[in-house]
Amino acid sequence: MKRILACILIALMAFAVSACSQEDNKVNSSKVENETPKTESATNSNDKATEYPLVVKDATGTELTFEKAPERIVSTSPSETEILFALGLGDKIYGVSDFDNYPEEALSKPKVGGVTKPNEEAIIAANPDLVVGGISMKEDIAEKFRSLDFKLYKTEPKKVDDILNNIIQLGIITDTQKKAEELVAQLKEDIRVVTEAAATIKEEDKKTVYIEFSPGWTVGKGEFMDELITMAGGINIASDTEGWNAINEEKVIQDNPDVILYTADLVDDKTGKPLEELITSRNGWEKITAIKEGHVTPIIGDLINRPGPRITDGLKQIAEAIYPELYKK
Repeated sequence: MKRILACILIALMAFAVSACSQEDNKVNSSKVENETPKTESATNSNDKATEYPLVVKDATGTELTFEKAPERIVSTSPSETEILFALGLGDKIYGVSDFDNYPEEALSKPKVGGVTKPNEEAIIAANPDLVVGGISMKEDIAEKFRSLDFKLYKTEPKKVDDILNNIIQLGIITDTQKKAEELVAQLKEDIRVVTEAAATIKEEDKKTVYIEFSPGWTVGKGEFMDELITMAGGINIASDTEGWNAINEEKVIQDNPDVILYTADLVDDKTGKPLEELITSRNGWEKITAIKEGHVTPIIGDLINRPGPRITDGLKQIAEAIYPELYKK
């Protein structure tokens, strides 16, 4: 558990990346159905085939050229592994990170080490023609792998639009564009359902929300976890901060959130307490409305921590936790 928590924290803190480089790779979600660079229609207009050679830029601005669709892929990030499997590329995945656990097929794939510093020998042994690096991979590590002549495509999503864009771009690179567009369309439909429900909430009735994704850590504006709360119609009490922040216990009491969300099944390494117990037992927190009224709800961590194809499942869990009355069956 300690190892997993450390990975989550490293992954989340690594979101603070260069905004300008992200812009090179960004596709606005409102346009993803129409923006399909370097592609041409196949015989069936609904079946889009990638035109090779293909030149793309990743989130760091690094240019890559693909002469054909990759046949041997290594993913060093759980989020990107989930995207690749969702695109039907399971038989082309020859390595995943030590932390990849979804879908179930990922468990049987060869492991290539951690998300921040993968095992280069394991990746060399996999002989990939595409290596996908996630948000946790440091730039110096990425450069090292590029120096070994790996085609490394690195992602750095900070917004939901970035997540949708990554799906589209990986679909283009791997010649699974049609599946990528179908997946993005479904995710956008999930977002539409939630945001339309949120639009029915009067401003004065919106609930304030505190989220603790790891013991002692919350999130402010500029990150997709904060964006999920906003999409759901909640008001993140940490939105006056930016990025990932160590919590101020007194400020949380002062802000007095209506709802507290936390990552399910986490145990604090220092105290040995489950995260929920840690939250509810803090001095003075018994006065917080969310705790007094029993609005302290666990959220599956992988759904909100991983910028992948299950991100809208996380959005729906957040929305139902904040406004259960809007989602009664």
